[in-house]
Amino acid sequence: MAGISEVSDANFEAEVLRSATPVLIDFWAPWCGPCRAIAPVVEELAREYAGKVKIVKMNVDDNPQTPAKYGVRGIPNLIVFKGGQVAEQIVGAVPKARLAKALDSVAVA
Repeated sequence: MAGISEVSDANFEAEVLRSATPVLIDFWAPWCGPCRAIAPVVEELAREYAGKVKIVKMNVDDNPQTPAKYGVRGIPNLIVFKGGQVAEQIVGAVPKARLAKALDSVAVA
């Protein structure tokens, strides 16, 4: 996973909310088919937006607190954070262009 790191409930605030660059967090689970389907797209975006947007993943089975705080009920659920605030939330396996549009709106030039 080039440029993608795993975050947990324990380090979410430091890695996402306090990040100097915008962050896309992918809430997923190993048993989720659509999560596995969208994973290669998220990895492509991590390479394409390297240095502009930080991309991280969180396993919802291992980390229940953060998904609950942000109302994550279905996965995959991708949330874009900018300056510690939710800029956009995308639920489901969506086309790459949809994710790229969300990242373009927050990416550091």
